[in-house]
Amino acid sequence: MTDQASEGIEIDQMELRKALGAFVTGVTVVTTREADGTPRGFTANSFTSVSLDPPLVLICIGTSALSLPVFQTCGHFAINILAEDQTETSSVFASKAPDKFEQAAWHPGPQGSPVIDGAAAWLECAMHSQVEAGDHVILIGRVIGFDHSPSNPLGFCRGSYVNFALERQAVAAAGQAAQVGAILEANGRLLLVEDGDGYVLPVGDRLGAGADPGSLIANLDRLGIRADISFLYAVFESSEGRGLSVYYRGDVLGGPAPDAPAALIPFDEVPIDRLPDNGLRQLVRRYISERVENRFGIYVGDSERGKVQTLSDEPLNSPGWS
Repeated sequence: MTDQASEGIEIDQMELRKALGAFVTGVTVVTTREADGTPRGFTANSFTSVSLDPPLVLICIGTSALSLPVFQTCGHFAINILAEDQTETSSVFASKAPDKFEQAAWHPGPQGSPVIDGAAAWLECAMHSQVEAGDHVILIGRVIGFDHSPSNPLGFCRGSYVNFALERQAVAAAGQAAQVGAILEANGRLLLVEDGDGYVLPVGDRLGAGADPGSLIANLDRLGIRADISFLYAVFESSEGRGLSVYYRGDVLGGPAPDAPAALIPFDEVPIDRLPDNGLRQLVRRYISERVENRFGIYVGDSERGKVQTLSDEPLNSPGWS
């Protein structure tokens, strides 16, 4: 990892953006009304709880946002925590569309701030204070009304939306899957396991744990690999007779062991043609391609045909996001 904490070192904003993108957040739509009642809103993932007593939360809005003057002078605003089926709503409010509130169902909160229908939760706030911080303004609100639902929240990480329900479904499916694997990397290198004259990705017959023989985690332990397995990457039916395959992505934290039949290979040197089947070759090609832009989707289908759920059309630095 690169240490850029020392004073005087110029920060690479793109690399910093990638580092910040590793933090999983929720997705919110922040709303208020102009003096004449016109609703205004924007998409933001810079939201956090500040205090329970008094009940304070904060949200950040960019100094370049067209709606900044409205939010700086409003008496109340609402923070709508979006549900996992509201990616379209997120995209609408991240855009500059003039009819945002015509594309999303909503109703007035107790103090009139727009509350998005179907949100996982909402909080209406009275303006408590504001703090200018670099290229953003921090709006601190005192919660005066709220509600929540059983809906799963929409997540965001490394430029893509995260569907937590799909993650859990895949874990459940993996209990009966023929193969659970991981595509793991470290410093621009991909982990491959030697398999005869070729290579494969690390796999197991279930996710498991270190003491669970045959599991992915146990196989990684045998290779001397410490890994942080993060998000679902692909679910597909294998045409090679292996049944359902579930692959996760993640990072290599340590290893492999010196005598292990595994290696970390630079992306531009990965021997695609030495992978055993078309499904695996496509999987690795897609990962390397998506890694360049640091934006990922989830593949669902079979080893020949399927669909990549490109979970975000909005890059993390979109002007519509804060």
